[in-house]
Amino acid sequence: MPEGDHTREGDERPLYHRVLLKLSGDAFASHDTGYGISTESTGLLARELADVVDLGVQCAVVVGGGNIWRGRQAPGIDRARADYMGMLATVMNALALQDALEKIHVPSRVQTAIHMAQVAEPYIPLRAMRHLEKGRVVVFAAGMGAPFFSTDTTAAQRALEIGAQAILKGTKVDGVYTADPHVDPTAERFETIEYIDVLREGYQVMDATAISLCMENKLPIIVFDVRQEGNIRRAVSGEPIGTLVHGGIR
Repeated sequence: MPEGDHTREGDERPLYHRVLLKLSGDAFASHDTGYGISTESTGLLARELADVVDLGVQCAVVVGGGNIWRGRQAPGIDRARADYMGMLATVMNALALQDALEKIHVPSRVQTAIHMAQVAEPYIPLRAMRHLEKGRVVVFAAGMGAPFFSTDTTAAQRALEIGAQAILKGTKVDGVYTADPHVDPTAERFETIEYIDVLREGYQVMDATAISLCMENKLPIIVFDVRQEGNIRRAVSGEPIGTLVHGGIR
């Protein structure tokens, strides 16, 4: 399938067969407060992932932790230490998602970049790929295991290492806009946009390191509203939802 091809006709099979879903901590929080772990939000994510697994799609997930801890907004705490605290918050979200998946009989594994054998496996790419091949959802936690790297960069690195065909970036908005649509009602949404334009204009997709990794390796990114039921399935099926970030080869 040519990189950047975002649609399909007359084909019931999924467009992507192995994907990495990037979720911010907000996806786990209550829509009312934006904080903590909501069983309703987490249960919705689990059901959406179950639909994708039913299609035969191998799905890995990278989770953030901003619903619990935002290290960059913690004055007076050493940045590296604050980042490690944030990594621990992602593990909490990963375990919550695993619990929700197992409750609906979707097998899953949590792998972390920080060793904590009592609660999760260590991050081992080949083991992660074997889990995916057996139909298990693999949830990656603890970021890169080192400070100063975002979970966006983790998502790009993990996706490349496990051979994912696309990154699905689940957000609170339905794509990439010229400005924040919650602030500027005149903001326009892109159906497609090239990596270089994201970097040049500073659009809020993923951080520059993550975008550069995807651009160098021609890994498409689909940005969409993860709170809309059925959108993860639509994304892996190739429906033109949200915004496709690509390399310009159409």
